[in-house]
Amino acid sequence: MLVPVFTLKLNHRINPRMVTVGKYDGTHPCLTAATQAGKVFIHNPHIRSQRFATNRLLQGGLDCDTSLLNINQSVSCLTAGILDPRLGNDMLLVGTQTNLLAYDVHNNSDVFYKEVTDGANAIVLGQLGEIPSPLAIIGGNCTLQGFDLEGNDLFWTVTGDNVRSLALSDFDGDGKNELLAGSEDFDIRVFKEDEIMAEMSETETITALCHMHGSRFGYALANGTVGVYDRSTRYWRIKSKNHAMSIHAFDLNSDGVCELITGWSNGKIDARSDRTGEVIFKDNFTSSVAGIVEEDYRMDGQMQLICCSIEGDVRGYLPAGREMKGNLMDANAEQDLIRDLSQRKQNLLLELRNYEENSKVALSALGGEGDGQIGIIPANTQLQTGLSVNIDSTNQNPNVELNISTLNDTIIRAVLIFAEGIFDGESHVVHPSAHNLSGQIRIPIIPPKDVPVDLHIKAFVGYRNSIQFHVFELTRQLPRFSMYALRTPGTTSEPPSYATFTVSDRVQRVVMWMNQNFLVPEDIECLSMPLEVCFMSLRNGGQLSIKMNTNGEVDGYHSVHQKLTAEMADHSNLVRSLLVRAEDARLMGDMRSMKKGYMELYDLNRDLINGYKIRCNNHTQLLTCLRVVNLAIQRAGRLRVGKPKTQVISACRDAIKNNNVNALFKIIRAGSTSS
Repeated sequence: MLVPVFTLKLNHRINPRMVTVGKYDGTHPCLTAATQAGKVFIHNPHIRSQRFATNRLLQGGLDCDTSLLNINQSVSCLTAGILDPRLGNDMLLVGTQTNLLAYDVHNNSDVFYKEVTDGANAIVLGQLGEIPSPLAIIGGNCTLQGFDLEGNDLFWTVTGDNVRSLALSDFDGDGKNELLAGSEDFDIRVFKEDEIMAEMSETETITALCHMHGSRFGYALANGTVGVYDRSTRYWRIKSKNHAMSIHAFDLNSDGVCELITGWSNGKIDARSDRTGEVIFKDNFTSSVAGIVEEDYRMDGQMQLICCSIEGDVRGYLPAGREMKGNLMDANAEQDLIRDLSQRKQNLLLELRNYEENSKVALSALGGEGDGQIGIIPANTQLQTGLSVNIDSTNQNPNVELNISTLNDTIIRAVLIFAEGIFDGESHVVHPSAHNLSGQIRIPIIPPKDVPVDLHIKAFVGYRNSIQFHVFELTRQLPRFSMYALRTPGTTSEPPSYATFTVSDRVQRVVMWMNQNFLVPEDIECLSMPLEVCFMSLRNGGQLSIKMNTNGEVDGYHSVHQKLTAEMADHSNLVRSLLVRAEDARLMGDMRSMKKGYMELYDLNRDLINGYKIRCNNHTQLLTCLRVVNLAIQRAGRLRVGKPKTQVISACRDAIKNNNVNALFKIIRAGSTSS
């Protein structure tokens, strides 16, 4: 069992997520945290005789180890670290909604005091990219600012929403730190200095970020989710009914890899494997966790994991010795396992009793008692789901409509939907009244963001007079752009803004992408070029128009032609093989094998005929495209006279042979590639 190696009881309440530790004299670590009274306390048990008496820093009353720093404003974030490498001691940085204070605790003096108009919601201190000096980086209202030791603003950029969490991490493995910023628009953005290099969309506000090791980092959301990313790939995540107040990376089981340590709003602390999310250690405070840090607080050469509660309780844990072999759970873990198994046994017994009751009801119904619609539902009962865009609703805003129905005379008594980031809570329940019971339920859904979401559906199905119901469980994915309704081109005004870009995929791939990511009544088909598809946003009525004009139709048709030719050659060889085998079977009197061989030959011949038709159509379209290209070259030649005319045509032919489309365009416009 892993137990605390030291405990403290501080006489101050601590603000959540506002705990740090710093060596303000370069040697002795001091636990530092913000209080609810607009003060910051500094706990220094190493030099008990030291006394402070300045306007900012005052002795903490009954606790001679604690000093108070008057901020006179509500503290919104704080951290400690080396701001001036030449001095070698940590500076304390305190952020409010209007100012940033850099304070030298050892010398009792302000390093700088800067006004920040966008506020300071989160703060991190360290090296960023190729900027030579350490920066105190604060995140405010859609902005990120970095200050050096003199208070100079060396870094400034904007982000999508109010910043709630920051961390420094070598995201791309180039040996230099990138800045991770979590904001209220549910996005984690990675900044390589002032440029965004990656974005990860989540389902709630990102309240905490921490670097773990390499390119791996942990995160926590406002809805109780914690997890781990490796670059842009999520390794794992778990969801709790409690809120994660603080996360920290610490190698608690001494295996050489940091675990994700999480402090929760119910006072629980747990350590999870960075690879699987499995809990390897847990402990409990009597109140919510305020913060988690690490330092050699006993100054014995060993780093401790230091956990603080909002009531001022502090516990320090040493990493486990190798003799524990990673088993950090106490003896109560076995009792917990027995309790879980006992609960599962009770649940199974209850389920068995329900089946027995249903069987009795069904038998009594077969005997003529009742209406026959009380017990077990038919074995072939199925639940169907459908998603559609509903823009004709008169009583509510346009929405996505989830339609759930059965295929027989059973009714749906209730529906429970679990989904992240869609509903006000974690789930949504629909419970029709008794006189509105039917085999179909329509549920309006309004996703706040354009992200794909899994809808985990549980439906209670039975008969109208049933006492017990069967639970159907299924999952349906809501496409990323489900809040856009398909419109006929030309019926709506085009949006004034547009973006032009080049994609390497064929138009069929783009059409497939639209069918997968939008809710359309029928699959979009590309019958002619150019492709034009229009959508209307259900949120604000804005228009989205997607147009695609391919310059690679000839290449595409050539590719299809070559593929079909190769397939026909393979089929021809297979025809000869099947024919020989069928005739051998006929000569040997094996009529069954002969019949099977000729059936395969018939199917293959049908495939060959269909392939030939496709090849003919492809060849016709290829000729049409080549005719268009040749006409364009001829028209380009007619714009010149004499020798330049023949040079343009010859150069265009060479560009086509070399498959150089860019050169072809340049020749048509300028006459040659060298102009």
